[in-house]
Amino acid sequence: MQQEPALDGAGLSALRAQLRHVYWIGGGPGAGKSTISRRLADRYGWHHYATDDVMRDHTDRTIPEEAPFLHAFMAMDMDERWVKRSPETMLETFHWFRGEAFDLIVEDLLQLPPHPRVVVEGFRLLPHLVRPLLAEVAQAVWLLPTPEFRAAAIRTRDGAGVGFLRKTSDPERAGRNLAARDGMFTQRLTEETARLGLPTIEVDAPLSEDDLAGQVARRFGL
Repeated sequence: MQQEPALDGAGLSALRAQLRHVYWIGGGPGAGKSTISRRLADRYGWHHYATDDVMRDHTDRTIPEEAPFLHAFMAMDMDERWVKRSPETMLETFHWFRGEAFDLIVEDLLQLPPHPRVVVEGFRLLPHLVRPLLAEVAQAVWLLPTPEFRAAAIRTRDGAGVGFLRKTSDPERAGRNLAARDGMFTQRLTEETARLGLPTIEVDAPLSEDDLAGQVARRFGL
């Protein structure tokens, strides 16, 4: 797993100051991060930075020596990625879950002006990588979907989110592997945020988008 930013005290303090205008929404897949981030951006006139949208760009900006798991993944065929490996192996070797190219997220954020504020979201925001960048803990929150909510979110998707699984030889098995991997990742986030004392919100079926957006806004002190 990628380590925290290798900066001395003064360098880390300067970086935190540069990112004081950034609010972070991490969490497990299917938790509603994108929807809530867009709502907050629209409500407060903030810039919305979605880490999912820059994956291809970040892939192009890496080299194998810097992101070995990413480049190994890119060399696999679809069955090797999603069918033939166990969910445990998928979890441990998935490049974004290991924090590869997280430095490019920070690099992008530093290129944005300090006004308006920025809300950045995505599962790539690993707690142990974000925590050193926070001037205040209230700048970040992680959305943790229950298994029931995550399953419901997958069922109601328009297909774009998991449509790539149809390119495998066994989409059902690939879907089970992906769901199991994502469940273990969410559990890892639960444990890591607790260890680091970071704010979280459990996302369950009775929670509406308005309620969730309100909870996130309150966690941010808005």
